[in-house]
Amino acid sequence: MAANSFMVPLGTPAPAFDLTAIEGGSVSLDDLKGSPATLVVFLSNHCPYVRHIERGIGALAADYGSRLSVVAVCSNDSVNYPDDDATHLAEQAARAGFAFPYLLDDTQEVAKAYRAACTPDFFLYDARFLLVYRGEFDGARPGNPVPVTGASLRAAIDAVLAGEPVPEPQHPSMGCGIKWRPGNEPR
Repeated sequence: MAANSFMVPLGTPAPAFDLTAIEGGSVSLDDLKGSPATLVVFLSNHCPYVRHIERGIGALAADYGSRLSVVAVCSNDSVNYPDDDATHLAEQAARAGFAFPYLLDDTQEVAKAYRAACTPDFFLYDARFLLVYRGEFDGARPGNPVPVTGASLRAAIDAVLAGEPVPEPQHPSMGCGIKWRPGNEPR
């Protein structure tokens, strides 16, 4: 069932994290300091909404290069959704051209801290790690004819990099709901 992002209030500080990457090692929010913009995106491997735009996400990250720090986080319950385990996420990263860290949120505490609701769910922060955009990648959805361009997110990134306010309105992302472990759903 499709879910929309919660639209966390703009200006919210990025919650700290320190998570294991699918290729080993760990990545923390502090590791991303020094970039003019940081994108934290909640993804999964099995969601058709993510699959529809995953190559576009890889291309966007490549286009912005060092001007944008990017991390992906998978918070889904990989026991009940084994397509979202580290091995399958590595296959997705290769398929989609992700050249950024893909992190495992096994406790699901990071998803709760960010108030992530769906995959994909995008959170863009400025250099001070304050939220400046949360919402859709673009208007493309599985089954509609809208091309995958990342237009909504690109407009936000371009504004941050130019030192300008991010355009309004910001439209929620839509995707598969986070697959919470039984009893771990946010309250």
